[in-house]
Amino acid sequence: MKFNQWTLGLAAVGLVSLGTAAQAEEAQNPISTALSSTTISGYVNTSAILRFGPSLPNGDYSTPGRTFDSNSKFNGFNLDVVKLQIEKPLDESQWSAGYQVGLLFGPDANTYGTDSLGGDSDFGIKDAAVTLRAPVGNGLDFRIGYWESPIGYEVFDAGNNPNYSRSYAYAIEPKQFTGVLASYRVSEILSLSGGIANRGWEVGGTWDHPVRFYADNAINKRSGGKTILTYLGSVALTAPESAGFLEGATLYGGIIDSGMAYGPDVLNLYVGGTMPTPVNGLLLGLSYDYRGNSEDSGYDSSSANAFGAYLSWQLTEKLKFNARGEYVRGSNGTWYSSGAWDLDNTDDDGNPDPLLVMDGEKNELIGVTATLDYSLWANVLTRLEFRWDHDCNGNGIFNDYIPGVSKGTDDAFQLALNVIYKF
Repeated sequence: MKFNQWTLGLAAVGLVSLGTAAQAEEAQNPISTALSSTTISGYVNTSAILRFGPSLPNGDYSTPGRTFDSNSKFNGFNLDVVKLQIEKPLDESQWSAGYQVGLLFGPDANTYGTDSLGGDSDFGIKDAAVTLRAPVGNGLDFRIGYWESPIGYEVFDAGNNPNYSRSYAYAIEPKQFTGVLASYRVSEILSLSGGIANRGWEVGGTWDHPVRFYADNAINKRSGGKTILTYLGSVALTAPESAGFLEGATLYGGIIDSGMAYGPDVLNLYVGGTMPTPVNGLLLGLSYDYRGNSEDSGYDSSSANAFGAYLSWQLTEKLKFNARGEYVRGSNGTWYSSGAWDLDNTDDDGNPDPLLVMDGEKNELIGVTATLDYSLWANVLTRLEFRWDHDCNGNGIFNDYIPGVSKGTDDAFQLALNVIYKF
């Protein structure tokens, strides 16, 4: 720190100490004071993925329902994403205030959908919010801005999930919201949250998904000036010390009712929990997701159900085994579209207008994922993962599948290496 000449003179004759002077200088510097409790953290996430089975003529693979681990990452080495988290957490004071800013760099920043600079800028905002506490009861906390969805067993940050690849359930959950979320801890056991935000879903279509919903992560999203709101609520239960070996077990339930500018409302329900077992280092988890909409605005009613079971076992100080089993079932078009092209269809002017005719068959999938996590280096998460997916309907929707043209395989196999440095 640079001191003025008067301070240095007083220090030379022993009237003040430079340490005391430094503290006084900091107290008079509002920028230094504001930054003193700010923390910087983040990670660098890398991977290498080997995909088995026949590919499409262009080298791609059909991978329905997958998030972040798809064609552009298969059979090679990848930089997934770099995250820089800057935040000041709330302290114990009654009128505490803070903030959080999460910045993303790399391909997953584009896939995530928050990029405001263009589709391939490799930049995105993960979250950006002001956090406030009001002295109501035990303290009522507010998060105002852009924040991650409060429901789901898995999150965006891969290193915070049991497995590297995301589940099918993650694909049908909204990801981010712009709005206000209030949280209140009633007791050691019970916590509540509720909020209101901009819309969480959008409806669109592609050649292989004529009608589908996708998470609308765009910040401050509007549609034609319409005010479309989403309502959120959740309850969390945590087992106290008196619960014995179940101490720390959690049970969480949440509901999200999202509106869309052009389309029906979408309802998401989630229930999930994690519990320890009498076996040392063994944790079990269960999750259930539901997404559905009523028949409205010209769209048929649809629904999706996803069941997940998780196992995490700390075998040694450095070695952990994580496993996930999942079964999902949903309306046709939830994760993929099965049907046939009607090449004789024409538009109002008599021009050829190929139409994908849905056969009404539901999507039904099984997935099993096994992950070995070995901590050899400090701050480094190193994981080797094997994943198997199966199409229960026998439509052959994996690998070289082209809807209405050619059948692929009913099974998909994948091996992935994931290395993350956390700082």
